[in-house]
Amino acid sequence: MFRPLPVAIGLRYLRAKRRNGFISFISLASILGIALGVTALITTLAVMSGFQKEIRNRMLGMAAHATVSGYGQPLQDWRHAVQVAMADPRVAGAAPYIEKEALISGASNQPAMLRGVDPAQEGKVSVLPAKMVQGTLAQLTPGSFNIVLGKELALWLGVSVGDDVIVTLADFRSTPVGGVQTMKRFRVSGIFEAGYNEFDKGLAVVNLADLQRLLRMGEGVTGVRLKLHDMDQAFDVARALALKLKGPYRVSDWTQDNANLFRALKMEKTVMGILLSLIVAMGAFNLVSSQVMLVTDKQADIAILRTLGLTPGQVMRVFMVQGSLIGIIGTVAGVIGGILLTLNLNRILQAIESLLGVQLLPEDVYYITGLPTDMQTQDVVVIVLVALTMAFIATLYPAWRAARTAPAEALRYE
Repeated sequence: MFRPLPVAIGLRYLRAKRRNGFISFISLASILGIALGVTALITTLAVMSGFQKEIRNRMLGMAAHATVSGYGQPLQDWRHAVQVAMADPRVAGAAPYIEKEALISGASNQPAMLRGVDPAQEGKVSVLPAKMVQGTLAQLTPGSFNIVLGKELALWLGVSVGDDVIVTLADFRSTPVGGVQTMKRFRVSGIFEAGYNEFDKGLAVVNLADLQRLLRMGEGVTGVRLKLHDMDQAFDVARALALKLKGPYRVSDWTQDNANLFRALKMEKTVMGILLSLIVAMGAFNLVSSQVMLVTDKQADIAILRTLGLTPGQVMRVFMVQGSLIGIIGTVAGVIGGILLTLNLNRILQAIESLLGVQLLPEDVYYITGLPTDMQTQDVVVIVLVALTMAFIATLYPAWRAARTAPAEALRYE
């Protein structure tokens, strides 16, 4: 009773049975097109966000959230740096490390990053102790010259636990016969599987003291690795620690160390969202067609409304309301469908695998057994706004045509 007249008429047109069944079919197709587009967008972006989160968690489980390292030289006062870092309530753990590129030789040769760690403290900054599939990290005792390899790296080298490998470093040392490369035989004491190829194929771990001795670094280390309660504060925490230590230090965090990877993932998600938005655009285009046909079908009604005193602007709002409601219905249906599909995606995947008798995501290839999803509220809000905007824009031209209807011309043959 208290609704504005254009809104009331627009709602009535939406509920009324139309004389032309084809117009109703096109309107239904518009609703389904928008709903399918919104559903596809929500589900696809949730899966891409899930994969991105999975990659980030696996990578940061082995890598540091932030590091403070010596600038051009080893960090000598690392024990004080660890003490200062642990005094910060934002820091969950801190541990020293040494990293050096090396060539590891077994049955074949393979380059890898050689990391020296303190086995007693490594669990504070990484999940490496929990990722051991053979042996334990505690076997990396000082002076034992044991080494722990990633699973893929061990396969490439053709070695297993108990075998020996030769580690060759790029550092040269002076001898009576001239400069020679630093080489050392290590015994493979364990194998880990992080589930991330960069570490499984490219990382080898030894005791911190053994690598210090091999590199003749004394008590120095490359730096201190930090694990934080909130990884988004990584750079701020590392910078604050460097300022407290009052020396020339290099500060880096996980966003800087892996900037190219996360930039590529973000770009891929953005491009996929834009491409899938074309499905919503197709639904909006169908909405234009149905609205144009509706305006043509309602010429006499428009003329009568004009003679009763409705202004062209009010006539325009009638059809904008009617078309926008179609867009709202399609968007709401799409949001409900997208949420339900995302929440039940793994069940659907398992049903398809059982029905076809195949494994769509082999664990030995993708390191996962299902589709990870991470439905983010901001993604859903953006999708809803895009769909509603497209639907609103689609109503402008048909509504403008309706507002230009001349009553005398429309009623001439009625």
